[in-house]
Amino acid sequence: MSAPIVGMIGGGQLARMSAEAATALGIGFRVLAQSPTDPAAQVVRDIHIGAHDDIEALLAFAQGLAVITFDHEHVPPAYLEQLEALGVAVRPGPSALFHAQDKIHMRQSLTDIGVRCPRWHVVSALDHVTEFATEVNWPVVLKTSRGGYDGRGVWVIKSAEQAAEVLATPLTPGAQWLAEEHIDFIQEICAQVARSPHGQAVAYPVARTKQIDGICAEVVVPCPGLVPERAVQAQEIALRIARDLNVTGMLAVEIFDTGAELFVNELAMRPHNSGHWSIEGAVTSQFENHLRAVLDLPLGDPHAVAPYAVMVNILGGEADDLYSAYRHVLARDPGIKVHLYGKAVRPGRKLGHVTVMGEDYEKLLVRGRHAADYFAGVIDE
Repeated sequence: MSAPIVGMIGGGQLARMSAEAATALGIGFRVLAQSPTDPAAQVVRDIHIGAHDDIEALLAFAQGLAVITFDHEHVPPAYLEQLEALGVAVRPGPSALFHAQDKIHMRQSLTDIGVRCPRWHVVSALDHVTEFATEVNWPVVLKTSRGGYDGRGVWVIKSAEQAAEVLATPLTPGAQWLAEEHIDFIQEICAQVARSPHGQAVAYPVARTKQIDGICAEVVVPCPGLVPERAVQAQEIALRIARDLNVTGMLAVEIFDTGAELFVNELAMRPHNSGHWSIEGAVTSQFENHLRAVLDLPLGDPHAVAPYAVMVNILGGEADDLYSAYRHVLARDPGIKVHLYGKAVRPGRKLGHVTVMGEDYEKLLVRGRHAADYFAGVIDE
C-alpha cells in the first residue's frame, strides 16, 4: 500500500490525537514539534524537532509530504506561501488560516460576507474606547488582534480607568487593539464542520460549551434545549464561513447564543477542544475527518452514536501523579473514557479529558466532573 504522508505543524495534544486517526487510516503522519517531550512527540515515530517560525525547519519538514496541516494557527503566512510556491499542499491555506491568526482580519471578513458578529472597532487610544463604549454601552471587550488564546489577550472592561490600564499592556509585534460589544448571552455554543478541497462538507451536532477563566471546561453534545431550527442556523453559519473563507479541514465556529440571535465570537481552523467528544461519540471523529479533508478523501459520517455525549477537561491542580488516579476512576465508572496528553502538571493547564455517553446529560456531567476532579486532586473519593 502506497499511502501519503500528512505533516502536522505543532506537537500538542491535537497532533497526538490526530496520530491515532492516521494510524487507523493507514497513512503516514509526521509532526513538527518544539521538543521531544511535546505530547505528540511522545507517541509519533516520524518526528522533526524545530520551531514553527523557522523557515529552514519548515522546508526540511515538508520534504516528501503530501500535505501540511496544523495543530495550531501560529505559523507566519509568508512562510506558508513559500511552501505553496514550492508545490507543497498547505491546508487550510495561508489566506484562510490568517482569519484565525488575526481577529481584526477575521471580523472584517465575517462582516463582509454578512455573518453577524458583535459590533467592533479597531482602537489605539483611550478616547477611541470611550467613544465606542458610548455607542455600545459599558462593559466593552478589549482584545489583542494577535497572539491570544484560552482567555489570554481578552479583557472585559467596565470603565475608562480599566481601559487605560489594559491599553498600557505591551502588544505582540503586528498586533492591534480590537474593541467589541459585550454580548449578554445565555450560553456559548460551537458549530463544527469539515470541508474538503473540492467542496464536500459535513456538520457535527452543535455543542454547548462552558468556559472557566477563558478555558473550555465542559462540552455537552447536542446542546441541551437548543431548538432544531437554531441548531441548523448555527450549522449553516459554520458551513457558509467554511465555503466563503475557503477553509479546508475542520472549522470550529464559537458562537454566543442570546436566546434570540447568534453572534460569531471566534474561529479555529483545526480540530478543536469542543470536538474531542467525537473520538468515542461520533461515527467519524473530528480528527479522522480533518485528515480525510486535507487529503481530499470522502468525508465520514459526523452523527453522534448516543443521545448525549459529555466531555470534561482535566485541568492541572494539586495532584501531580495522574496515573495513580486510574484505579479509582476506572473502577468507579467503567463506562468513562479517559485521554491523558502526557503533559507536565501546571495549575489550570489542559492535561487531558474524559468522555461519557448516555441518555441523561445531567447525570453524564456528574460522572464526567467527578472523574476530572479526581484526576486534578480536587476530590479524593
